[in-house]
Amino acid sequence: MKTLHELMTLKGRAALITGGAGHIGSAIAGGLAELGADIVILDMDQSKADATAGSLRQEYGVRTFGIAADLGQEAPLRQVPAQIEKELGRLDILIHAAALVGTSNLKGWAVPFAQQSAETWDDALRVNLTSSFILSQACADLLATSGKGSIINLSSIYGMVAPDLSLYAGTNLGNPAAYAASKAGLLQLTKWLSTVLAPKVRVNAITPGGIWRGQAEAFVAAYTKKTPLARMGTEEDLKGAAAYLASDLSAYVTGHNLVVDGGWTAW
Repeated sequence: MKTLHELMTLKGRAALITGGAGHIGSAIAGGLAELGADIVILDMDQSKADATAGSLRQEYGVRTFGIAADLGQEAPLRQVPAQIEKELGRLDILIHAAALVGTSNLKGWAVPFAQQSAETWDDALRVNLTSSFILSQACADLLATSGKGSIINLSSIYGMVAPDLSLYAGTNLGNPAAYAASKAGLLQLTKWLSTVLAPKVRVNAITPGGIWRGQAEAFVAAYTKKTPLARMGTEEDLKGAAAYLASDLSAYVTGHNLVVDGGWTAW
């Protein structure tokens, strides 16, 4: 019987993380690198992707590199698996952490429903949902070959429940319909892929609650009041969830949505 240390190690495995230079993506990347995984950071900005990869290499001694790609464009994403195979020789873990969120500065996005635009809706679904489909499809063979294939999609509580818009009153925050729809779609895509790619690739989701990033005091107070654990989440709260689903700790888990929301969706 394997020890817990043996089950959780990612030594010899390689992980691709979309949005890997962002808040959540970089935290998860650090967690996987700490467990020994080689890391590929995919982000919009090459310099940020390279900087994040370089920091991981320096701190954990793992192989890393950055890829710049627009998740709204299909062709560059189709080329990613070949780049990874050339540089690292394998791919074991695919984590989709990139997303257009409620604070994104887009026209017709974080505004009242009547002002939300169909064009921005299309852009959000392309980045938040369609890109996960494309990369999962493109990487499926490489993941299956590894024998340890694991896909993890980052959803949201707003992919599970409707928003309480009173939380956003008097703030510059918003809760666009496209964000909720894309995150709900990501959960269903996770379930669909979990059966289609089985038994060689496991597919699961992580659903975070609200993450604290210096939001307005009134918003934080109102949000915290609705959360059983009486605080907002942090990026640190997601590292363990990702490590669990990426490693052999969850070898018999697929099609699962691991909710990390402090109890928000429990009542």
